[in-house]
Amino acid sequence: MAATASFLEEELCCAVCSDFFKDPVLLKCSHSFCRVCLKKFWEQKSSRECPLCRRKSMDDPPLNLILKNIVENHLKHKNEAPEKTEAPEKNESHCSLHGEKLLLYCVEDQEPICVVCQTARKHRDHQLCPLEEAVEDKKVISSVLLIFPRGSKHIKSQSQHTEKKIKGEFEELHQFLREEEEARLTVLRVEEKEKSERMKEKIENISKHVSTLSEKIRDIEKATDAEDVSFLKTVSDTKEKYVDPELASGALIDVAKHLGSLKFRVWEKMLGTVQYTPVTLDPNTAAPWLSVSDDLTSVRYTGVYRQLPDNPERFTNFAFLLGSEGFNSGKHSWEVEVGDKPEWDVGVAAESVNRKGGIYEACTSTPTHLRLKRKPQRIRVQLDYDRGEVSFFNPTDMSLIYTFKGTFTGRLFPFFSPCVNDDGSNPGPLKICPVKNFCVQIKLPELIIT
Repeated sequence: MAATASFLEEELCCAVCSDFFKDPVLLKCSHSFCRVCLKKFWEQKSSRECPLCRRKSMDDPPLNLILKNIVENHLKHKNEAPEKTEAPEKNESHCSLHGEKLLLYCVEDQEPICVVCQTARKHRDHQLCPLEEAVEDKKVISSVLLIFPRGSKHIKSQSQHTEKKIKGEFEELHQFLREEEEARLTVLRVEEKEKSERMKEKIENISKHVSTLSEKIRDIEKATDAEDVSFLKTVSDTKEKYVDPELASGALIDVAKHLGSLKFRVWEKMLGTVQYTPVTLDPNTAAPWLSVSDDLTSVRYTGVYRQLPDNPERFTNFAFLLGSEGFNSGKHSWEVEVGDKPEWDVGVAAESVNRKGGIYEACTSTPTHLRLKRKPQRIRVQLDYDRGEVSFFNPTDMSLIYTFKGTFTGRLFPFFSPCVNDDGSNPGPLKICPVKNFCVQIKLPELIIT
C-alpha cells in the first residue's frame, strides 16, 4: 500500500515544481502543470511549449478540474490519516504453536513464523526477513510475473512477423533468379535455333555442291575416255570453283558469353533491383505511439498507445526512437526525408541517453535560431566521430544548416522523432532515404608468385 500511495503522489505532482498540483491546467498534448509554474516556464523560455514534450500551444490552457478535485481529495484524506491510524489494530495472524504474532518469514522453509519459532531447531541458521518485507517482495514478483507473459507474447509475435518478412524477401530473390534463369535459357535456345538453321542451310548447300561435283566427275570421266583436248582446262576450272567446305566464324554456340562470370553478372544485375539505406530503425527503441514500417526505414506518430514490453531500450515518455547501429569512430552520413512536416527531430543520441523520463532541466540558455533560404524537404546528417562534429545539411544544394561540436565518448546512435500530431497539423512519416549510387568492395585473393 505504501508503494501504491507513493506512486499516486508522484502522479499528482507537477513536473516543474515537484509539488502537488495547484490550480492545474491541461495542454493539448495531455500534460498538466500548475498554472503559475507553466506561466513562469513560458516567460523564461519565451516560447509557449510543453515543458515535457516541447509541443507548442497557441491558446491559453483550460483548468483541469478533474485533476484538481483528485488532488484536493487526496490531500484531505492525507491530512486525516493520523487520526485513522489510531483506530483499533487490524486482526493479525498468530502462530499456532506459540500464540505469538507472525512477524517473520523463513526464506528457506517459505513460511511465516513468530519470534519464538526463530530460536527453534527447525528454523535455526535459516535466512529470515520481516514478514512485511516478504509480502512486498511477493507483490513485486507477482507484478513482474504479470509483465513477462506479455513480453513472451510480444517476442512470439515479433518472431512470426519477422519470419514472414524474411520468407517474403527471399521469395522475391528466388523469383528474380527464376526469371533471370529463364531469360538466359531463352537467349541460349534462340542462339541454338539460329545457328542450327544456318548449319542446316550450309549442309544443304554443300549437298547441292556435291551433287554438282558428281555430275562434273562423270563428265570428266567421259572426256577422259574420249581423250578430249579440253580435259585439263575443265579439271582446272572445277578445282578453282569448288573449295574445301569450312565452318564460318561464329558458327558454334558462344559458351563463354553464357557461362563466363555468370554468377557475378547475375549478382551485379540483382544489385540494380535493391535499395540500400545506410541506417535502419530499431523498433525495440520506439515509443508506444510510434509505428515503424516493415522495411525499418520510416516512422510515423499514430497517437494510439500500444501495449509493448517496457524493455530498457524503449523510450516510454516521448515520441523518440533510435537507429539500429551505433558508431564509435569514423565518418557516417544519412539523409532523412521530412517533407512538409512542421515539427520533427533528427540527430544523434548517446547510448546512455535517458529513455524512461523523470528528467528535470533548467532553462539556462535560449535556442539557436536558424535562418534558412528555403524550407528543406530532406536533412542530411553527417557525423564525424573522431573530430567530435555532427553537421546538418540541405542535400538539395548541400548548404550547411548547423554544426554541433563536442567530445564524444561511447557509441552514438541516429536519433529520430516525427513529433506528435494530436491536432492533425503534423502528419506524415520521417523516411530514411536510400543511397542511389553505392559501391560494393570485392576483395580478390592475392596472387603469390614463387
